[in-house]
Amino acid sequence: MSMDFHQYCQDKAAASGSSFYYSFLFLPPERRQAITALYAFCREVDDVVDECNDPMLAESKLDWWRGEVAAMSEGGATHPVTQALQDVSPRFDLPVEQLLEIIDGMQMDLQLARYPDFRSLQLYCYRVASVVGLLSAGIFGYQDRQTLKYAHDLGMAFQLTNIIRDVGEDARRGRIYLPIDELQRFEVPAGELLEGQHSERFAALMEFQYQRAESFYDKAFAQLPAVDRKAQRPGLVMAAIYRTLLAEIRADGFQVLDRRTSLTPLRKVWLAGTTWIRG
Repeated sequence: MSMDFHQYCQDKAAASGSSFYYSFLFLPPERRQAITALYAFCREVDDVVDECNDPMLAESKLDWWRGEVAAMSEGGATHPVTQALQDVSPRFDLPVEQLLEIIDGMQMDLQLARYPDFRSLQLYCYRVASVVGLLSAGIFGYQDRQTLKYAHDLGMAFQLTNIIRDVGEDARRGRIYLPIDELQRFEVPAGELLEGQHSERFAALMEFQYQRAESFYDKAFAQLPAVDRKAQRPGLVMAAIYRTLLAEIRADGFQVLDRRTSLTPLRKVWLAGTTWIRG
């Protein structure tokens, strides 16, 4: 029976074709099962916000997931994803508070369409990405607590990369993650993002976002202790894929308003393999 819910998570992860999926192809089965369950959980709660047009309904669905996470800690999960998490949690420390914090991050999407400054955006990035990084680091295994600082900053870097990649797509959904004070500093009216108007000003704004994302990658790698480098390879694989994507977006002149830059599956597998071997 236990296979069924893990298979559900596996299918959910594979269907997304995400970089996340390529990052744990090489993990031993137990760890791969745990990280896949965590990833499937993130997809489920993210889908609530992305696919549900009625905010009230989305709120109540997120509340349902909160109840499910609470039930999981008592051994009473009913959804395949929380059943999978329940199955792996005795072996890997997955604090309920952190799973709930991810849901809080998704809820911010229902309540906030704009962020006044980077500080307020940082809370969002922390909840939807750094917390996932911290949970992932625990699943991959670490000996030195310094690794958690690396995981936190790498999560930030990933989320900032996502925000850069998805500017156009998010704007069409009525969401702008670029901080309002930065839009003003670079003289880019929100209306231009919504209309997909590319300009020199926009490219300068995006270069600023790019430099910030890069600084989080640099900071993350500087904090990864040598003793945990091997265990944390899946994160390094994902970083190689994401950073390559970020470099491509920049080389392309930040044409993110009307298209979505992505790497081919073959390239992701290649980056994953070479990074893993370098380890």
